[in-house]
Amino acid sequence: MTTSENYKQQAAEFAVQFVEPGMVIGLGVGSTAIHALNRIAARYAEGLLPGLLAVPCSLSIETAALAAGIPLTTLEDHPTLDLTIDGADEIDPHLNLIKGGGGALLREKIVAQASAREIIVADASKQSAVLGQRWPLPVEVLPFGWGAQVAFLESLGATVQLRRATDGRIITTDQSNYVLDANFGPMSAPAELAAILDARAGILAHGLFIGLATDLISAGPDGIKHIQRSAG
Repeated sequence: MTTSENYKQQAAEFAVQFVEPGMVIGLGVGSTAIHALNRIAARYAEGLLPGLLAVPCSLSIETAALAAGIPLTTLEDHPTLDLTIDGADEIDPHLNLIKGGGGALLREKIVAQASAREIIVADASKQSAVLGQRWPLPVEVLPFGWGAQVAFLESLGATVQLRRATDGRIITTDQSNYVLDANFGPMSAPAELAAILDARAGILAHGLFIGLATDLISAGPDGIKHIQRSAG
């Protein structure tokens, strides 16, 4: 296991201590969140989490959770979740996030908004002074008229790429939508940009998660750090 992967595992397994018996939780997507899923599955198998139910944020995580023996439910049966453990691509000092590198941004945001507590797990390299320094912004769009969304994002100052596989095939989400990776560079006002994107027909989701993360658990050379977002 690489040093980075070890840090991811440390952060994820630390976060699992907040999962309690009888909780309904969200299972996030990504290379860090999968460590949390594996630890949750182990604790459930040991009988330490009776009554646990989980809502997966993607079809791949649903498959992994079922294979690991974690009992699943839906937001229709449990519209409010106790907590979600998820990863992030970039994190600013206010715990605002860029997410969506794995293409599950719409489901991840739905689950985050349904969660009383959103715990983000990451290695220390994911933290930035300003969002957009390290990662382009994923934007999920309807295939119909996607070119118009490219032009719209470009009018806001972004350099835009339609997400494709290495063989040139267009990558689609679990909802069969496209993902545009919009590079805005460092964002001075991410909340304002999020509001503009929210208002655009044809944009179904974007990777700016503003005010949704309640906790950040990061691991790095200085150990594990747990930061909670202030009420302000």
